Amino acid sequence: MNIIKIRHPYQSEQIPEDDVVLVLGFFDGVHIGHQKVIKTGMEIAQKEGLKLALMTFNQHPSIVFKKIDPSSVKYLTSLKQKEEKMAALGIDYLYEVDFTSSFAHLAPQEFVDQYIVGLHAKYAVSGFDYTYGPKDIADVAHFPEYAKGRFKIVTVSKEEEQGEKISSTRIRGLLDSGQVKEAAKLLGCTYEVEGVVVHGDARGRLLGFPTANVKVKSTVHLPKEGVYVSEIKIGEIWYPAMGSIGHNDTFGEGRELTVELYILDFNQDIYGEHVAVRWNQFLRDQVKFSSVEELIEQLKEDEQATAEYFSQQ
Repeated sequence: MNIIKIRHPYQSEQIPEDDVVLVLGFFDGVHIGHQKVIKTGMEIAQKEGLKLALMTFNQHPSIVFKKIDPSSVKYLTSLKQKEEKMAALGIDYLYEVDFTSSFAHLAPQEFVDQYIVGLHAKYAVSGFDYTYGPKDIADVAHFPEYAKGRFKIVTVSKEEEQGEKISSTRIRGLLDSGQVKEAAKLLGCTYEVEGVVVHGDARGRLLGFPTANVKVKSTVHLPKEGVYVSEIKIGEIWYPAMGSIGHNDTFGEGRELTVELYILDFNQDIYGEHVAVRWNQFLRDQVKFSSVEELIEQLKEDEQATAEYFSQQ
């Protein structure tokens, strides 16, 4: 897969000469609804003998339109994760457009001329709710008037699960309520975040449950605070683990939110490692225990529940 990073206005020599099927969308999470759109583009590309291209943005459009702090936006997938998923789905050209103010203020006709026709699209494929400017003048219903017959338009209908649209917003809501298994159904895979193992306060080791403290970026959408059956990827190997998202209130109020993994049957030093964490199943809410002994007893129960989960897989 060829990743092409574009900042408006781009230079024409940045664009490959191949005619393409161009798939359009932001694709946060690359959930099964997104995958349906991409698969539609893939089928057309294979039938017509064209390259498959996909255009996404380096950041959420709301950062520019609503003038909000970029660090406050939470994503289901980092740009790196999105790249990996797109490569796995068979994309030939991935266009990553810097969503700047100048790009955001393109008129619909300018967007179509420069970012669909200019990218040599013979087909433009998108979801039913795709927009490229003000919704009342730049939705898929208005595509034909801007296309002017220069490319074919394919609109993919919404994908539903239990009568409700599959969307990134819906998945975030499930994660916020700890429903990680339900979120996984809509994503088509277990929810996963990335981070770096950093030094913590080493309290877990004193409790008999040494943990890997994983530092994640502020833009990562973490599931609800609680204890989870998890997995952690170190190098190329996934290890079963008991995951915790919380503030460790048992040891005092106002503590920083941490992501900690107690890895089953593991004793390696992994400080500084770049890791990935999967959130397989919610076990329980975070609790402020009245004593350290009570916390240790609960951790033993959590460890047993985690081991039983993996023994049944």
